[in-house]
Amino acid sequence: MKSIIQEAIARHQENQSLVEEKKPAPTTYGSADDAELAKLAETLKVNIRIVGCGGGGSNTINRCVEDGIQGAEMCAINTDAKHLLTIHAPRKILIGRRATKGLGAGARPEIGEEAARENEEELRAFLNGAHIVFITAGMGGGTGTGSAHLVARLAKEAGALTMGVVTLPFAGEGAARMEQARDGLERLRRVCDTTIVIQNDKLLELVPRMPLDAAFKLADACLMTAI
Repeated sequence: MKSIIQEAIARHQENQSLVEEKKPAPTTYGSADDAELAKLAETLKVNIRIVGCGGGGSNTINRCVEDGIQGAEMCAINTDAKHLLTIHAPRKILIGRRATKGLGAGARPEIGEEAARENEEELRAFLNGAHIVFITAGMGGGTGTGSAHLVARLAKEAGALTMGVVTLPFAGEGAARMEQARDGLERLRRVCDTTIVIQNDKLLELVPRMPLDAAFKLADACLMTAI
């Protein structure tokens, strides 16, 4: 499946090439206004940001980096300092230092949300100037579920087209986790322009004999592919 991000970048690059081909010589400008507009047009580019929220979202950022996705700025955010150390993102933000002490959100979305609010200005600074923002997370835990909708709101406030790409947990992870996931998904959908949802149980239907740890890795890969 062709990546949404790569398709957007390719389309932009194609448009830029067309602009270059059609760009008139400076001597053909009819006025100083035309010359100024042409100069401005040359500086325009699409700014794409990808934010991975929580453990699942950060793993997706890792896969994007490993797969060599170009043309987008990537950031992983988490409350778990040890997990964040394993992520090879160009930008990483440990959110909620006061709220969690770097020990994670304990599968409590309210803690994940509080952690994101604690670093709201840092998140806002990363999103500033973005035209398109992808927010990826595994719904059901604490950090991703609690922070994704807040990151989406900040992206919308920055004027960006905002897209959520998330997974729903396996049924075997428990009813409480699924309920948290659906609540978090609903909050995210209310903010995002588009939300893509990958249901992990559907993966097991396709490969029913897959071990659970391998299924989690497949879910991460599907998130990256969706982006």
